[in-house]
Amino acid sequence: MGRRIAAKITGVAGYVPPRLVTNFDLEKITDTTDEWIRTRTGIIERHYADPGMASSHLGTEAARKLLEAKGIPAEEIEMIVLATVTPDMLFPSTACLIQDRLGASKAWGFDLSAACSGFVYALTVGAQFVGAGSHKKVLVIGSDVMTSILDFKDRATCVLFGDGAGAVLVEPAASDSEGIIDFVNDVDGSGGCNLYMPAGGSLHPSSQETVEKRMHYVHQEGAQVFKYAVRRMSELAVEILERNGLTSRDLTLVVPHQANLRIIRAMQERLGVDDSKILINIDHFGNTTAATIPLGLMDALEQKRLRKGDLVLLISVGAGYTTGAMLLRWAY
Repeated sequence: MGRRIAAKITGVAGYVPPRLVTNFDLEKITDTTDEWIRTRTGIIERHYADPGMASSHLGTEAARKLLEAKGIPAEEIEMIVLATVTPDMLFPSTACLIQDRLGASKAWGFDLSAACSGFVYALTVGAQFVGAGSHKKVLVIGSDVMTSILDFKDRATCVLFGDGAGAVLVEPAASDSEGIIDFVNDVDGSGGCNLYMPAGGSLHPSSQETVEKRMHYVHQEGAQVFKYAVRRMSELAVEILERNGLTSRDLTLVVPHQANLRIIRAMQERLGVDDSKILINIDHFGNTTAATIPLGLMDALEQKRLRKGDLVLLISVGAGYTTGAMLLRWAY
């Protein structure tokens, strides 16, 4: 068996801003078509945040929905781990802003940057604190306003993303029959040049030159990212299953990062699972980066595709390259 963590997910919620943007809407502002977007990405529509709506606002709304559903006062939360690549600002951390807006006066926390693998990384971190016995209620949030860093002159990239947030509550697991079983996370920094935002950090601080050169937007080599994502998601899925004495036949549901439908389908084929075991919602949300997996869990619950005891695989690849996989027994 792999690494058993005495922690479980006990609640899930998501939030997307109300503004809906279809492929036909994008036809009006960039050189693309609905057919081009559908056939290459699987996306039909996505949600955009209005000006002034930041990652902290989306993350706070997701967290509030979760706490209200659980009937838990914010004061009981002890820790907030926020996954994001679109923080409200470089400092203070967006986790601090969410803590204040929630009124989680007894919580500490921080931001975690792992791009599209951010939620799996953040969940791994939060689960460690619960599993160690030092914390009993940890909020893990993935929230991104990707439209804040999109270049709408780059038609191959701007059509991929949407804005959204998702949150889960992590609490102690009572037995080996529930909760997080194992995780595998890795990085391959040699791929960083294929998906990145060049400016805004200490290497290229914001200046008139960086703005004029459009260096504050997402830059992506799509073909390279596609190849890496398909290969590593498949490899990681097999690795985490094999080291726990399991196969894909044992899985009830795979919740993959929603980057591109073709990536998901290629991984699905290599893993050898049918459609009933794959959660896909990229058609309605696009790639919301750190929010895709918790939004997927939210949809799975609403569609009654998750029940207590189900074996679930979460898996992602993101800029860095970062890769994350987590195996768990659903706990409620």
